[in-house]
Amino acid sequence: MGRYDPSGGGRDAGKRDWEAVGVRALRRHLGLSQRQMAAELGTRQQTVSEWETGLYRPRGTSARLLTIIAERAGFQYEAGKRREEPVKGRHEAQDQEAH
Repeated sequence: MGRYDPSGGGRDAGKRDWEAVGVRALRRHLGLSQRQMAAELGTRQQTVSEWETGLYRPRGTSARLLTIIAERAGFQYEAGKRREEPVKGRHEAQDQEAH
């Protein structure tokens, strides 16, 4: 499992593009509620919720802060594996119902 790189390998860490799943995974890794994460970032709980649902993406200073927090927390995230897990679970449930 490699480090989560929201930039997709980009060179400018200040312009990293955080996706909803990455924001949520980081918050959970830190053991914080949305309200606690918002307080740490100096933003509103609603903003963190909007990031996590994909309504908006963190940008500018917020994206940079998330990147710094992730690096300092040793945050590890494998995007491909996480996205596949819910799909596998759904198919397994369907297979069990069929038997």
